[in-house]
Amino acid sequence: MHRYLTPYILKDLERKMVFIGGPRQVGKTTLTKALHTTFLHEEYFNWDAIEDKRAILNKQWSATSPLVIFDELHKYPRWKQWIKGVYDKKPAHQQYCVTGSARLDVYKRGGDSLLGRYHYWRLHPLTLDELPAEIDTREAYHRLLTVGGFPEPFLLNDEREARRWRRERFDRILREDVRDLEQIRQLSMLDLFVDALRARVSGMITLSNIAQDLQIAPNTAKKWLDLIERLYIAFSIKPLTKNIFRAIQKPPKVYFYDNADVIETRGPRLENLIATHLLKRLNFIEDYFGYRCSLHYIRDKDGREVDFVTVIDHVVCDLIEVKESDTSISSALKYYTKSLNPKRAIQIVGDLKRPFDQEGIHVTNPIDFFVNPPWEVGPR
Repeated sequence: MHRYLTPYILKDLERKMVFIGGPRQVGKTTLTKALHTTFLHEEYFNWDAIEDKRAILNKQWSATSPLVIFDELHKYPRWKQWIKGVYDKKPAHQQYCVTGSARLDVYKRGGDSLLGRYHYWRLHPLTLDELPAEIDTREAYHRLLTVGGFPEPFLLNDEREARRWRRERFDRILREDVRDLEQIRQLSMLDLFVDALRARVSGMITLSNIAQDLQIAPNTAKKWLDLIERLYIAFSIKPLTKNIFRAIQKPPKVYFYDNADVIETRGPRLENLIATHLLKRLNFIEDYFGYRCSLHYIRDKDGREVDFVTVIDHVVCDLIEVKESDTSISSALKYYTKSLNPKRAIQIVGDLKRPFDQEGIHVTNPIDFFVNPPWEVGPR
């Protein structure tokens, strides 16, 4: 199927390399191979394949190929220096696309020798605003809550097969991706750590408590959280503290790219769905428009909490509260709408039939909000 990033990647390839990061099996390889209709001939190499690895190291591809795709190249320890050397000596007509199941946004690490040579895109699972034409939005919403938005289980729509797919995918991440990035002796403990996070979606995460439960060091828990974020298993959001009186400072919340990874199937899974949709949109705004974007939550020491805050170029754009069925507007949402004056204040109610507006707050359902969002790009 045609993915939402395809036209933007094609445009960027006219001038620079393109790096595509995203979770394993989110569709990166399918996306890049679909570029064939434009480039007519491309060469594809996967670092995980022995023959392809040899060809990569020996730089064995045709000088006439307009596009060369390197998949999972980040597993080569010296990949950044390698691709820089290749790019700087390439034929004028040839372009490169690098994909990986770990973060490739190397410019954030400092001292980046690749700066100015590439554009970076993050590919996300399917969402309500990116669906195959033949699937109705209500049916898609049900699938997102039951089998998740990764293309294979979403299109198959079989909960049993989705569970098998999810288990096999995670086992492969442990066997291959984790092994290639980190030396972790007790992979079974990392599995338990991820399960502990799955059970805590929508709540604040105290890593020291999880570490105590698993009998690991707090620093190990912190390192493992960073690792699963780098591997696009989950992502954390931090509390917003700027201009928040008596704001809490540290505990993150953790959400999963695969919505069906969430153990609790009702409220927390709906909140996770909203989180993944918001992050996908913010990542697009950042990757395409160049704005600095971040996703947060608010909680102060008086217990007032709002589930999500979108910030674009240091401007609070959206306050979003998520409810499964409660249509009465959150008092915390009212409070922070007045004190922060966001561009939009929204309460998303899972089973709401008719959207309405009250006290400057738009109350709607996930389908109406994400399919036809009141969304403007950029700050005021």
